[in-house]
Order: sequence, then C-alpha cells, then structure tokens
Amino acid sequence: MAYIMNDYSKSIRPLILVTNDDGVRAPGLKAMVDAVKDLGEVIVVAPAQPQSGQSSALSVNKPLRINEHEDYNGVRVFSVTGTPVDCVKLGLHSIVSRKPDFLFSGINHGSNSGNAITYSGTMGAVIEGCTEGICSVGFSLLHHSLAADFSLSSELVKELATRVVTNPLTTHQCLNINIPAKVVPEGARVCRAAIGHWSEQYERYLDPQGKPFYWLTGRFINEEPNAIDTDEYWLSKNYISVVPVTPDQTLFSAIDPMSKVFNIS
Repeated sequence: MAYIMNDYSKSIRPLILVTNDDGVRAPGLKAMVDAVKDLGEVIVVAPAQPQSGQSSALSVNKPLRINEHEDYNGVRVFSVTGTPVDCVKLGLHSIVSRKPDFLFSGINHGSNSGNAITYSGTMGAVIEGCTEGICSVGFSLLHHSLAADFSLSSELVKELATRVVTNPLTTHQCLNINIPAKVVPEGARVCRAAIGHWSEQYERYLDPQGKPFYWLTGRFINEEPNAIDTDEYWLSKNYISVVPVTPDQTLFSAIDPMSKVFNIS
C-alpha cells in the first residue's frame, strides 16, 4: 500500500524531507524536526532500525515495508525497513506527492568529519537527495550517545537550516555540517574535509559456544593536523564546520596528465 502525502504543489511553503541513519526513534531526528519544522511542510522518512555506516547502500534483494508512526510536533513520521538511501528513494516513490525542495539528514549521533562521508549513512541520504536534484544537507553532532544534548547547538542548527532554505544550493551541491558537542559553538565556518584515515581495528571476543567473533573499533587519524582550513581544525576550535560536497567524484586535475598515459587512438 502506498502512503501519499497531502498535495503541497499549490502551497507557497517548501516541502522538506527529513531522514537520518540512526533510526526513526533517535533523539537527533526529533532535534532535526524541531530545527526545521517552521521552515516549510515537513515529513519524516527514516530507517526503522539504526543504519549507521551504510553509506549509499540500498536494498536490492529484500522487500521494503513502510510504516506510519505517531506524528511528532505536527509532522507526519514514516519508517522504512531499509537503509537511509532506501528511505529517500522509497520516500520519493511512494510517500511524498512531489519532489521535496529540501532534504535534511540527521542530526546524526556522532561525527561525520574528515573522510567519514565515505561510510556515513547520514551523508549517503544527502548524496542520494543531491543526485535527485534536491537541495540536501547533513547535520552531525560529535557525540555518539543517544543521550546527547542538542540544546547547546539548536539555535545555530536552526539558523543554518534557515540560510539553506533562503539561499538554496545550486544543482549537484550539498553540505556536510558537523557540530561540536558539549559546548555552545563559537559560530560556523565553511571549510574542506581533513585528509585522514580510520585506524580500523577489530576486537576479538568469544561467544557462549567458544567461537570467536569480531567487533569493529578504531578512530580517525588526521594526516594534516597543522592545516587550518579543515573541518577537523574548526571543530577543535568549537566552530561548526560546513563542508561543500558533490556526488561527482571525478578528479578533474588528473584528466589531462592521465590522458597522456591512457588515451588510445
């Protein structure tokens, strides 16, 4: 059964799709709705269960189900039994009646700075929305706990979302916004993602039958700690980092030199 939203095509208010990767019950999702609910007609389509680290994964070999939940702050809330990208795709296909003007993903419980965008389900939804031509932004708080306090940064998040709505991004541009935790942010700065890598480690455990299993741990290692134009730098100064992103991963600077090596006539 397809759930169809009310037709807002004649409304002067923008249609805003809110999603995340922490799941439909995550406090950060409510914080995101609170920040944008006055900016347009809002609908939530979020994963039924946590989907962190899913990047741009989508479900191809299993059925997807939609469930409607109790409204939150006057906003209709739906869940999808899939990934964040599934939420965007199925939301556009079967829930909203027209393409949303904006997509806000988050507020994520945990950082998506540096190269975390490669793995982030939060930003996977943003990239999908951007690919669909929707002005899309991901918000993340540098605090993994579900008890994280969003109140210290809520006004700046609302201000940034307002600026996006009043100054929409151009086609195929989106934003990755990270927010320092446990402090009132000093402000916000547009910057680039720090170059680094994850020290991916696996802790070894034994199950009750004595068979080993492994649990992913690790931390982000900033390979340019002295650079002052990165998200890691500004976050360390208690500023919100705003990183422009595009789904096009072409390395344009390499086209000419590589053409001399690989072009064949």
